[in-house]
Amino acid sequence: MNAPRNPYYASVAASRTVAHHQAALMRAVDRLAATMPVIGLRNPKIGKPDLTWDYCNGPDWVMSFQSGQLWLAYQLTGDPVFRESAQARRPGFRAVLQNRKARDHDLGFQFSLSAVADWRMTGAEVARDMGLRAAEALAARFNEAGHYIQAWNPPGPHNRERAAFVQGRAIVDTMQNLALLHWAFRETAVEDFREIALLHADTTRRHLVRADGTSFHTFVFDAADGRPLRGETHQGFADGSCWSRGQAWLIHGFAQTYVTTRDPADLETARLLAATAERLMGEDRVPVWDYALTDGETRWRDSSAGAIMAAGLYILAGVTEAEEAARWRGFADRLIDGLIADCDLTANPAAQGLLGQGAAHVTAGRSNTMLPYGDYYYMEALMRSLGHDSFFW
Repeated sequence: MNAPRNPYYASVAASRTVAHHQAALMRAVDRLAATMPVIGLRNPKIGKPDLTWDYCNGPDWVMSFQSGQLWLAYQLTGDPVFRESAQARRPGFRAVLQNRKARDHDLGFQFSLSAVADWRMTGAEVARDMGLRAAEALAARFNEAGHYIQAWNPPGPHNRERAAFVQGRAIVDTMQNLALLHWAFRETAVEDFREIALLHADTTRRHLVRADGTSFHTFVFDAADGRPLRGETHQGFADGSCWSRGQAWLIHGFAQTYVTTRDPADLETARLLAATAERLMGEDRVPVWDYALTDGETRWRDSSAGAIMAAGLYILAGVTEAEEAARWRGFADRLIDGLIADCDLTANPAAQGLLGQGAAHVTAGRSNTMLPYGDYYYMEALMRSLGHDSFFW
């Protein structure tokens, strides 16, 4: 394991027992190794009832999360089999760069956990070049009038309803994709990358984060003049509710952005979002898929929201002091312990993934399942809980 390098982590071992998280992380690495011959070069998309995977059929926003897990496992173990499996996926990511219809705001997910990870871990110039091409494509989606990155692509004239829906729309998930732009700025000193990331984060803070610390999933702008129109949901319970995975994207996204920018506004936003999630969860250890639900409504849990939020909370603990850091670390520990107790599948030899009880899109019927992004952030959160502080964002 890597030695702690951040003073925040110096007291971790003294303040709590880490063996539980260490064991969970090692089981995750072992499961990843065991399933490699089955998964091959395919990229998991969503779990099936028998705990095997359905796979991506070509480019997909989730295609990088298997790669991300492989790079984390390589960082942990130094075993070249993980590196080779991750690098063997390069053709799939090249296909994204070669197909304009496959490129949207999720380029940050796709290339931070593949090309950027590869460059940082191996120094492969081909990976750096792929990452920079992806960053250029992501920056090209920036709407100058509204200061946001356009989320999804219009499908063309054959589906006018969908075209109208995606036009002028920003979503919370994009906060996680900004890291690709910040990385590209550090690599090239091209100011556009940094400026677009900062402007999009500011727009997200002003329009997708509500004053009470809850969040919209999406926000619609006039695509021509940039006027803010309304907040809506796409995967949450209702336009005025608070989708838990969206809240988690924002917590991790603003905390990570603060690590890069040191802008106090980013830190304050992460704090507000985290405190609101803490309040809305009460004593729960695994988030419900939407915080607005009552006991009389379907309360599927979302382990992916818990994993993403835990990773973000550990980042937040690492940039705050003493009592506040202990608060966020304790909240993150509670989430991780809930995932280990209630959702961890690594002791089940039939399971190809790490976590159950993921909610991909409840209103579309995709709930109580394995999710590759839940698995990736579970590994990241476990590593952060144990003192690791070098990742691909």
